[in-house]
Amino acid sequence: MKNFGKLGIILGLISFLFIAGCQSGADDTDSQEEETDSQEDVEANHEEEGHHDHGDEEASFEDAPENIQIEGLSDHYHTGDVFKLEAVSEEDLDHWHWYIRDSSEEEWTVAEDQYEDSYIGDANVDGQEVVAVLYNDDHEPVAKSPVIEITIDDHDGDVYEGYFDDEDVEDRDISDWAGEWKSVYPYFEEGALDEVYEHRAEESDDMSFEDYKEYYDTGYATSVNNIEITEDGEFTFHDGDETYSGTYVYDGYEILEYEAGNRGVRFIFKLEEGDDEAPQNIQFSDHIIAPQASSHFHLYWGDDRDELLEEVDHWPTYYPVEWSEEQIVNDLLLH
Repeated sequence: MKNFGKLGIILGLISFLFIAGCQSGADDTDSQEEETDSQEDVEANHEEEGHHDHGDEEASFEDAPENIQIEGLSDHYHTGDVFKLEAVSEEDLDHWHWYIRDSSEEEWTVAEDQYEDSYIGDANVDGQEVVAVLYNDDHEPVAKSPVIEITIDDHDGDVYEGYFDDEDVEDRDISDWAGEWKSVYPYFEEGALDEVYEHRAEESDDMSFEDYKEYYDTGYATSVNNIEITEDGEFTFHDGDETYSGTYVYDGYEILEYEAGNRGVRFIFKLEEGDDEAPQNIQFSDHIIAPQASSHFHLYWGDDRDELLEEVDHWPTYYPVEWSEEQIVNDLLLH
Protein backbone atom coordinates (compact mmCIF):
# COMPACT_ATOMS: atom_id res chain seq x y z
CA MET A 1 0.00 0.00 0.00
CA LYS A 2 2.79 2.31 0.84
CA ASN A 3 4.36 1.71 -2.58
CA PHE A 4 1.07 2.52 -4.31
CA GLY A 5 0.90 5.78 -2.38
CA LYS A 6 4.34 6.81 -3.48
CA LEU A 7 3.48 5.91 -7.08
CA GLY A 8 0.42 8.16 -6.95
CA ILE A 9 2.48 11.08 -5.73
CA ILE A 10 4.98 10.61 -8.56
CA LEU A 11 2.25 10.39 -11.22
CA GLY A 12 0.60 13.52 -9.86
CA LEU A 13 3.86 15.43 -10.04
CA ILE A 14 4.44 14.36 -13.66
CA SER A 15 0.92 15.50 -14.60
CA PHE A 16 1.49 18.88 -12.98
CA LEU A 17 4.76 19.41 -14.86
CA PHE A 18 3.16 18.40 -18.18
CA ILE A 19 0.28 20.85 -17.75
CA ALA A 20 2.65 23.66 -16.74
CA GLY A 21 4.80 22.99 -19.80
CA CYS A 22 1.77 23.15 -22.09
CA GLN A 23 0.70 26.47 -20.58
CA SER A 24 4.21 27.84 -20.97
CA GLY A 25 4.25 26.76 -24.63
CA ALA A 26 0.90 28.43 -25.16
CA ASP A 27 2.21 31.62 -23.55
CA ASP A 28 5.29 31.54 -25.81
CA THR A 29 3.06 31.06 -28.86
CA ASP A 30 0.89 33.99 -27.77
CA SER A 31 4.03 36.08 -27.21
CA GLN A 32 5.35 35.20 -30.68
CA GLU A 33 1.99 36.03 -32.24
CA GLU A 34 1.94 39.37 -30.42
CA GLU A 35 5.50 40.08 -31.59
CA THR A 36 4.52 39.23 -35.17
CA ASP A 37 1.47 41.48 -34.93
CA SER A 38 3.69 44.26 -33.54
CA GLN A 39 6.14 43.84 -36.43
CA GLU A 40 3.27 43.98 -38.92
CA ASP A 41 2.07 47.19 -37.28
CA VAL A 42 5.55 48.71 -37.63
CA GLU A 43 5.71 47.71 -41.27
CA ALA A 44 2.23 49.09 -41.87
CA ASN A 45 3.24 52.38 -40.27
CA HIS A 46 6.37 52.39 -42.40
CA GLU A 47 4.19 52.06 -45.48
CA GLU A 48 1.96 54.90 -44.31
CA GLU A 49 4.98 57.17 -43.79
CA GLY A 50 5.83 57.09 -47.48
CA HIS A 51 7.73 53.88 -48.16
CA HIS A 52 4.86 52.31 -50.01
CA ASP A 53 4.42 50.73 -53.39
CA HIS A 54 5.35 53.24 -56.09
CA GLY A 55 3.67 51.68 -59.10
CA ASP A 56 0.78 54.13 -59.47
CA GLU A 57 2.96 57.12 -58.62
CA GLU A 58 5.46 56.40 -61.37
CA ALA A 59 2.68 56.46 -63.94
CA SER A 60 1.01 59.64 -62.72
CA PHE A 61 3.59 62.19 -61.59
CA GLU A 62 4.29 63.51 -65.09
CA ASP A 63 1.02 65.47 -64.99
CA ALA A 64 1.97 67.29 -61.78
CA PRO A 65 2.72 71.03 -62.05
CA GLU A 66 6.40 71.85 -62.49
CA ASN A 67 6.99 74.30 -59.64
CA ILE A 68 9.80 72.72 -57.63
CA GLN A 69 13.26 74.24 -57.91
CA ILE A 70 16.44 72.17 -57.77
CA GLU A 71 19.59 73.57 -56.18
CA GLY A 72 23.12 72.19 -56.03
CA LEU A 73 23.51 71.05 -59.64
CA SER A 74 27.05 71.57 -60.95
CA ASP A 75 27.91 72.38 -64.55
CA HIS A 76 29.55 68.97 -64.83
CA TYR A 77 30.88 66.10 -62.75
CA HIS A 78 33.64 63.58 -63.10
CA THR A 79 33.01 59.87 -63.17
CA GLY A 80 32.52 58.66 -59.61
CA ASP A 81 31.75 62.09 -58.13
CA VAL A 82 29.08 62.23 -55.47
CA PHE A 83 26.46 64.89 -56.19
CA LYS A 84 23.75 66.28 -53.94
CA LEU A 85 20.57 67.96 -55.19
CA GLU A 86 18.15 69.95 -53.02
CA ALA A 87 14.44 70.29 -53.86
CA VAL A 88 12.85 73.60 -52.88
CA SER A 89 9.06 73.92 -52.65
CA GLU A 90 6.56 76.30 -51.04
CA GLU A 91 4.22 73.40 -50.28
CA ASP A 92 3.90 72.43 -46.60
CA LEU A 93 4.46 68.74 -47.34
CA ASP A 94 7.35 66.38 -46.79
CA HIS A 95 6.43 63.27 -48.80
CA TRP A 96 9.19 63.19 -51.42
CA HIS A 97 10.27 60.71 -54.05
CA TRP A 98 13.07 60.99 -56.58
CA TYR A 99 12.99 59.27 -59.95
CA ILE A 100 15.94 58.50 -62.19
CA ARG A 101 16.62 57.14 -65.66
CA ASP A 102 19.82 56.80 -67.67
CA SER A 103 18.33 58.53 -70.74
CA SER A 104 15.08 60.03 -71.98
CA GLU A 105 14.43 56.82 -73.92
CA GLU A 106 14.13 54.75 -70.74
CA GLU A 107 11.40 54.43 -68.11
CA TRP A 108 11.56 56.30 -64.82
CA THR A 109 12.47 54.23 -61.77
CA VAL A 110 12.10 55.30 -58.17
CA ALA A 111 15.33 55.98 -56.28
CA GLU A 112 15.20 53.73 -53.25
CA ASP A 113 15.98 55.16 -49.79
CA GLN A 114 15.68 58.73 -51.12
CA TYR A 115 12.60 60.06 -49.36
CA GLU A 116 13.78 63.48 -48.19
CA ASP A 117 13.97 66.83 -50.00
CA SER A 118 17.54 66.07 -51.00
CA TYR A 119 19.01 63.46 -53.32
CA ILE A 120 22.54 62.05 -53.11
CA GLY A 121 23.83 60.05 -56.05
CA ASP A 122 26.95 58.89 -57.86
CA ALA A 123 27.86 60.44 -61.19
CA ASN A 124 28.46 57.34 -63.29
CA VAL A 125 26.20 57.84 -66.32
CA ASP A 126 26.60 60.86 -68.60
CA GLY A 127 23.16 62.28 -69.37
CA GLN A 128 21.41 60.57 -66.46
CA GLU A 129 18.12 62.33 -65.65
CA VAL A 130 16.67 63.04 -62.22
CA VAL A 131 13.31 64.48 -61.16
CA ALA A 132 11.91 65.24 -57.70
CA VAL A 133 8.20 64.70 -56.99
CA LEU A 134 6.20 65.89 -53.97
CA TYR A 135 3.12 63.94 -52.83
CA ASN A 136 0.25 64.76 -50.48
CA ASP A 137 -1.05 62.54 -47.67
CA ASP A 138 -3.23 60.65 -50.16
CA HIS A 139 -0.16 59.74 -52.20
CA GLU A 140 -1.17 62.07 -55.01
CA PRO A 141 1.56 64.06 -56.81
CA VAL A 142 1.14 67.81 -56.20
CA ALA A 143 4.39 69.15 -57.69
CA LYS A 144 7.49 68.10 -59.57
CA SER A 145 10.82 69.58 -60.59
CA PRO A 146 12.18 70.09 -64.09
CA VAL A 147 14.13 67.12 -65.37
CA ILE A 148 17.73 67.54 -64.19
CA GLU A 149 20.51 66.15 -66.36
CA ILE A 150 23.80 64.95 -64.88
CA THR A 151 26.69 65.84 -67.19
CA ILE A 152 29.99 63.97 -66.89
CA ASP A 153 33.14 65.53 -68.36
CA ASP A 154 36.44 63.81 -67.56
CA HIS A 155 38.41 66.30 -69.69
CA ASP A 156 39.55 63.73 -72.21
CA GLY A 157 40.80 64.76 -75.63
CA ASP A 158 43.55 66.68 -77.32
CA VAL A 159 41.91 70.12 -77.05
CA TYR A 160 42.08 70.14 -73.26
CA GLU A 161 45.78 69.29 -73.47
CA GLY A 162 46.35 72.17 -75.88
CA TYR A 163 46.45 70.42 -79.25
CA PHE A 164 44.06 71.83 -81.85
CA ASP A 165 43.87 73.50 -85.26
CA ASP A 166 43.41 77.24 -85.69
CA GLU A 167 40.16 76.75 -87.58
CA ASP A 168 38.67 74.99 -84.55
CA VAL A 169 38.85 78.15 -82.43
CA GLU A 170 35.67 80.26 -82.27
CA ASP A 171 34.63 83.52 -80.62
CA ARG A 172 32.91 83.19 -77.26
CA ASP A 173 30.37 85.29 -75.39
CA ILE A 174 30.79 86.50 -71.82
CA SER A 175 27.86 84.27 -70.85
CA ASP A 176 30.31 81.33 -70.92
CA TRP A 177 31.81 82.74 -67.71
CA ALA A 178 28.78 84.38 -66.12
CA GLY A 179 28.26 83.52 -62.46
CA GLU A 180 29.87 83.78 -59.04
CA TRP A 181 33.40 82.45 -58.72
CA LYS A 182 35.93 81.84 -55.95
CA SER A 183 39.70 81.62 -56.00
CA VAL A 184 41.44 78.34 -55.19
CA TYR A 185 44.30 80.20 -53.51
CA PRO A 186 42.75 80.08 -50.02
CA TYR A 187 42.44 76.30 -50.39
CA PHE A 188 46.10 76.18 -51.42
CA GLU A 189 47.16 78.21 -48.38
CA GLU A 190 45.21 75.90 -46.05
CA GLY A 191 46.94 72.83 -47.48
CA ALA A 192 43.66 71.45 -48.81
CA LEU A 193 45.22 70.84 -52.24
CA ASP A 194 48.31 68.98 -51.03
CA GLU A 195 46.74 65.68 -52.13
CA VAL A 196 46.83 66.99 -55.71
CA TYR A 197 50.53 67.87 -55.58
CA GLU A 198 51.46 64.59 -53.91
CA HIS A 199 49.72 62.76 -56.73
CA ARG A 200 51.44 64.82 -59.40
CA ALA A 201 54.84 64.36 -57.79
CA GLU A 202 54.32 60.58 -57.83
CA GLU A 203 53.54 60.76 -61.56
CA SER A 204 56.41 63.13 -62.41
CA ASP A 205 60.01 62.28 -63.25
CA ASP A 206 61.45 65.72 -62.56
CA MET A 207 59.22 67.62 -60.07
CA SER A 208 58.86 66.92 -56.37
CA PHE A 209 55.98 67.74 -54.06
CA GLU A 210 57.87 70.86 -52.93
CA ASP A 211 58.44 71.89 -56.57
CA TYR A 212 54.73 71.67 -57.28
CA LYS A 213 53.87 73.64 -54.15
CA GLU A 214 56.20 76.45 -55.22
CA TYR A 215 54.88 76.40 -58.79
CA TYR A 216 51.24 76.71 -57.75
CA ASP A 217 51.99 79.20 -55.01
CA THR A 218 53.15 81.54 -57.78
CA GLY A 219 50.40 80.55 -60.19
CA TYR A 220 47.39 80.80 -57.87
CA ALA A 221 48.47 83.77 -55.75
CA THR A 222 45.89 86.56 -55.59
CA SER A 223 44.08 88.76 -53.10
CA VAL A 224 40.95 88.73 -55.29
CA ASN A 225 39.12 85.85 -53.66
CA ASN A 226 35.75 86.34 -55.35
CA ILE A 227 34.55 87.58 -58.73
CA GLU A 228 31.00 88.06 -59.97
CA ILE A 229 30.33 88.18 -63.72
CA THR A 230 27.00 89.04 -65.33
CA GLU A 231 25.82 88.21 -68.83
CA ASP A 232 25.91 91.96 -69.53
CA GLY A 233 29.68 91.95 -69.05
CA GLU A 234 29.83 93.52 -65.58
CA PHE A 235 32.68 92.26 -63.42
CA THR A 236 32.79 92.81 -59.66
CA PHE A 237 36.10 92.12 -57.95
CA HIS A 238 36.29 91.42 -54.22
CA ASP A 239 39.90 92.28 -53.44
CA GLY A 240 40.47 91.87 -49.72
CA ASP A 241 38.23 94.44 -48.06
CA GLU A 242 37.91 96.42 -51.30
CA THR A 243 35.27 95.98 -54.01
CA TYR A 244 35.35 97.50 -57.48
CA SER A 245 33.50 96.92 -60.74
CA GLY A 246 33.69 97.48 -64.46
CA THR A 247 31.77 96.69 -67.62
CA TYR A 248 33.73 94.86 -70.32
CA VAL A 249 33.20 94.12 -74.01
CA TYR A 250 34.65 91.34 -76.13
CA ASP A 251 37.99 92.09 -77.79
CA GLY A 252 38.72 88.88 -79.68
CA TYR A 253 41.03 85.98 -78.90
CA GLU A 254 44.72 85.17 -79.21
CA ILE A 255 46.31 81.75 -79.77
CA LEU A 256 49.49 81.29 -77.76
CA GLU A 257 52.36 78.87 -78.44
CA TYR A 258 53.94 77.30 -75.35
CA GLU A 259 57.47 75.99 -74.88
CA ALA A 260 56.12 72.50 -74.19
CA GLY A 261 54.78 72.35 -77.76
CA ASN A 262 51.10 72.69 -76.94
CA ARG A 263 48.99 75.80 -77.28
CA GLY A 264 46.37 77.85 -75.49
CA VAL A 265 43.71 80.41 -76.28
CA ARG A 266 43.09 83.66 -74.43
CA PHE A 267 39.62 85.18 -74.78
CA ILE A 268 39.96 88.89 -74.17
CA PHE A 269 37.61 91.57 -72.85
CA LYS A 270 38.40 95.28 -72.56
CA LEU A 271 37.02 97.83 -70.13
CA GLU A 272 34.19 99.96 -71.44
CA GLU A 273 33.47 101.81 -68.20
CA GLY A 274 33.99 101.29 -64.50
CA ASP A 275 35.79 102.16 -61.30
CA ASP A 276 39.35 103.48 -61.36
CA GLU A 277 40.64 100.23 -59.87
CA ALA A 278 39.08 98.10 -62.63
CA PRO A 279 41.77 96.70 -64.98
CA GLN A 280 41.75 97.74 -68.63
CA ASN A 281 41.99 94.18 -69.90
CA ILE A 282 40.77 90.77 -68.76
CA GLN A 283 41.84 87.51 -70.40
CA PHE A 284 40.27 84.07 -69.85
CA SER A 285 41.99 80.73 -70.36
CA ASP A 286 39.97 77.60 -69.55
CA HIS A 287 41.13 74.86 -71.98
CA ILE A 288 38.01 75.49 -74.09
CA ILE A 289 38.31 76.91 -77.60
CA ALA A 290 34.68 77.35 -78.72
CA PRO A 291 31.38 78.44 -77.15
CA GLN A 292 30.75 76.38 -74.02
CA ALA A 293 29.97 77.23 -70.40
CA SER A 294 33.12 77.17 -68.30
CA SER A 295 33.48 75.12 -65.13
CA HIS A 296 36.71 76.81 -64.03
CA PHE A 297 39.16 79.26 -65.55
CA HIS A 298 42.55 80.92 -65.22
CA LEU A 299 42.26 84.70 -65.26
CA TYR A 300 44.74 87.35 -66.29
CA TRP A 301 44.10 91.05 -65.80
CA GLY A 302 46.06 94.26 -66.29
CA ASP A 303 46.21 97.49 -68.25
CA ASP A 304 48.50 96.44 -71.13
CA ARG A 305 46.89 93.89 -73.47
CA ASP A 306 50.08 92.71 -75.20
CA GLU A 307 52.14 92.57 -72.02
CA LEU A 308 49.42 90.51 -70.39
CA LEU A 309 49.66 87.95 -73.20
CA GLU A 310 53.28 87.32 -72.18
CA GLU A 311 52.28 86.33 -68.65
CA VAL A 312 52.49 82.56 -68.23
CA ASP A 313 53.62 82.17 -64.61
CA HIS A 314 50.81 83.86 -62.70
CA TRP A 315 47.27 82.68 -63.44
CA PRO A 316 44.76 83.04 -60.57
CA THR A 317 42.26 80.22 -60.91
CA TYR A 318 38.54 80.31 -60.14
CA TYR A 319 35.79 77.76 -59.55
CA PRO A 320 32.04 78.20 -59.02
CA VAL A 321 31.28 79.37 -55.47
CA GLU A 322 28.93 76.44 -54.90
CA TRP A 323 31.64 73.85 -55.54
CA SER A 324 32.86 72.06 -52.43
CA GLU A 325 36.49 71.52 -51.53
CA GLU A 326 36.09 67.86 -52.47
CA GLN A 327 34.76 68.72 -55.93
CA ILE A 328 37.66 71.09 -56.58
CA VAL A 329 40.23 68.53 -55.46
CA ASN A 330 38.67 65.85 -57.64
CA ASP A 331 38.66 68.19 -60.62
CA LEU A 332 42.32 69.09 -60.15
CA LEU A 333 43.30 65.44 -59.78
CA LEU A 334 41.96 64.80 -63.27
CA HIS A 335 44.02 67.54 -64.89
